[in-house]
Amino acid sequence: MAPSVIRRAGKGDHDSTKKSPKAVSKNSPPEEQKDFVVPDLTLKEIKDAIPAHCFERSLVHSLGWVAHDLVLIGALFYVGTWIDTLGTSVHWALPYVLWPAYWIAQSVFFTGIWILAHECGHGGFSENKSVNNVVGFILHSSLLVPFFSWKYSHAKHHKGNGHMKRDMVFIPPTRSEYAATKGLPPKTDDAHNDGDGIMGHIPLGILYNTICMLIFGWPAYLLVNASGQPYPEWTSHYLPTAPIFEKHQYTGVLISNLGLLATISALTYAGSLHGFVAVVKYYLIGYLGVNFWITMLTYLQHTDVKVPHYRDGQFNFVRGALSTVDRSFGPVLNYFFHHITDTHVVHHLFATMPFYHAVEATEAVKGVLGKYYISDDTQFFVALWRSMNNCKFVEDDGDVIWYQQH
Repeated sequence: MAPSVIRRAGKGDHDSTKKSPKAVSKNSPPEEQKDFVVPDLTLKEIKDAIPAHCFERSLVHSLGWVAHDLVLIGALFYVGTWIDTLGTSVHWALPYVLWPAYWIAQSVFFTGIWILAHECGHGGFSENKSVNNVVGFILHSSLLVPFFSWKYSHAKHHKGNGHMKRDMVFIPPTRSEYAATKGLPPKTDDAHNDGDGIMGHIPLGILYNTICMLIFGWPAYLLVNASGQPYPEWTSHYLPTAPIFEKHQYTGVLISNLGLLATISALTYAGSLHGFVAVVKYYLIGYLGVNFWITMLTYLQHTDVKVPHYRDGQFNFVRGALSTVDRSFGPVLNYFFHHITDTHVVHHLFATMPFYHAVEATEAVKGVLGKYYISDDTQFFVALWRSMNNCKFVEDDGDVIWYQQH
């Protein structure tokens, strides 16, 4: 495979630690990136294109959105209390239609709450750090998310997004790592069909891997650091001494665990009063739906053949922040997901910007970013299938690399 030469735009280099660009051996970017030039934009250049008011945070505005989502959840819960009654009084088949509709809607509304807690973790909810922490802790704990623990690791993700050793989640395996897990030899200059793996490439295998990721991906990441950086010891968001945390974050991890314990206790008490089946119907399935959506959203934001990954020689914050994808999930889901889907690039650039200004800011930066702005409006299930099929690994060498299929 012929090497692709990665060139750099502009006269200056805004990261004094970067090395000069060099040929990336055995690296094969997608067709539209064959003449890829690493971006040489500064954060100030991008920020100057955004209206100043887009960076203003309003506690009242943010609390209004919390109320908005909680009213939707409460109203849906009330409707849910009538579903079984309608099955006995109107038609026996109604619950088999209405309960799935309830769970889909609940998972979407729950995800909205999850995203507002995510805003708190970034400081985009308000200018008051204590308010952000209290609101985020309550909202995330209610969805069994360890708020502070995830906040700490997520901040590192933002600082190192797209870096092969500094990023915290959806780390691409290298060719040799992928081959080793499949029991296959690394690729040589004469070998073309290593790293395929039957289950990784036949449709049923891809479907199986996709279902496992969507159901178990988010809790597996929290519990055992699945898809995160490899560490020599067991790593978990529930373990205060885990290497993903700093020593001063120990107490925050413990508090996060106490929040989860409080929610589990409340659910246990509700089950003792109303039965386990009621807890499953009114909470647990919706909670599993949140796991589905969060895994889907984050995977598609960071996994695509168009997204470059970097090693030390070419990485800086702006290049990493631009290594993500804006995807529209349609006007309805974009709205209920607070536009975390279609404004993710600007969110990575300016994480404290409140989501309700992110659409305007995204439009403002497109002219500055030009070809470095990555977006994709492919229907999200189609995009998921495509990425699961095409994004297998990255090459072992090179400072700018892309996902490969074979």
